[in-house]
Amino acid sequence: MFRRFLFALLLMAVLGVSSALLLRELIVRDFSRLNEAEQEDRASWVVSDLESVYAKQKAWDRAMAVEDAVWALQLGMETRVRDRDGKIVMETREALDSLASENRTRLQAGSAYALKLGIGEFHSYPLFLRGEEIGQLEVRFLPDERSLFFVARTNRLLAYSALILGVVACLLSVLLARRLSRPIVRLADAAKGISQGNLAERVEYAGSDALASLSRSFNQMANTLHLQNKLRKQICANLAHELRTPLTIMRGQLEGILDGVIANDESRLRLLLEENQRLTNIVASMEEFFQAQASALTLAPIDVPIGQLFENLARHFEVTAGAKGVRIQVETDKAGTVVHADPERLSQILINLIGNALKATAAGGGITLAAKRTPSGCVITVTDTGRGIPQEEIPLIFERFYRGKEGGLGLGLAIVRELVDAHGGSIEVTSRPGEGTTFFLLFPDHPGSP
Repeated sequence: MFRRFLFALLLMAVLGVSSALLLRELIVRDFSRLNEAEQEDRASWVVSDLESVYAKQKAWDRAMAVEDAVWALQLGMETRVRDRDGKIVMETREALDSLASENRTRLQAGSAYALKLGIGEFHSYPLFLRGEEIGQLEVRFLPDERSLFFVARTNRLLAYSALILGVVACLLSVLLARRLSRPIVRLADAAKGISQGNLAERVEYAGSDALASLSRSFNQMANTLHLQNKLRKQICANLAHELRTPLTIMRGQLEGILDGVIANDESRLRLLLEENQRLTNIVASMEEFFQAQASALTLAPIDVPIGQLFENLARHFEVTAGAKGVRIQVETDKAGTVVHADPERLSQILINLIGNALKATAAGGGITLAAKRTPSGCVITVTDTGRGIPQEEIPLIFERFYRGKEGGLGLGLAIVRELVDAHGGSIEVTSRPGEGTTFFLLFPDHPGSP
């Protein structure tokens, strides 16, 4: 991972330096074209001046030709002027020799051009007077010291900049690659530890970037796995306890009857039958849960009038709720809200929830069954005013074999969740200890829709 990040960052650095070199080439090319255009302009100035001088003198004047040659030299050109017969009228070297030594020294000192004559080829420019060719101007451009200095200085600065930026880019690439890869490596090591059974692995993180969010999610996953592992360890203990108790009672009673210590009367047989029924209920609950979990339930969803179903359930629990002093209230709209679900399984879900609500609600309390339509489907709520659920237990109540303070096998709410999931719905719960609990069930209008 570190090498991949380092390669990517170094590649970006190389691309940056390459872009700078390309930009430098473009600048130097445009600068050279500008110089060439200026040279052509200077040559045209000398051509115009020579043609004007010839027009005034009606012939080539040596003194004026010397002045033009010196002027052209100051413009950065070595020149030769030929008449129409090709004979040299004046050239730069001869013009320099005709100057006084002081003037020649002053000219060389004040010129911005390297006065190295005789290098390169001459370019010919024809001279005309009233459409008739009167001679030719041959020009050889001299190197401009200022332009050469600018190009050399630019190349030097670019070389230093590329070297410094390259070194800095390499160092930053190494540092950034380590910083970016370190949390990913830690995540990989932690994931490997968890895969080997070390569920205590956690990843330290800081900030709010994507890696921090990933680390946070990983820690949450690890916490959930750790909790699930604890619950799995409790499964065997809970299940063994639930099965061992009736089996122990039945074995003790049967051994006492066989030994003649306990009378084989109707009361003993009833006790044995009750314990047998308890075992049957445990096995039936487990079978029901595993059937729901494996999605082996054959659902037959239809549009169920939820108001009528609530009324039937209220009558079903009327005696039990009345004996405990708990009222059951039904709230539905007059339009007749319907829910798309299997009526038998929906009744099973609500019976589980109402039964739990009755256990949690003291005398004088109440249970409210309500339903309403939403764009996603139908939302059913079961609300009680009971003792509530501690916040730390809410994430666990739907886990199999999880038993709260009220005891039980711990399969009722797990079955509820599996049945709701089989309908393509969702279930949520809110609770405040001492105030009550509300279960929210969403059943979509079409099976499998979120």
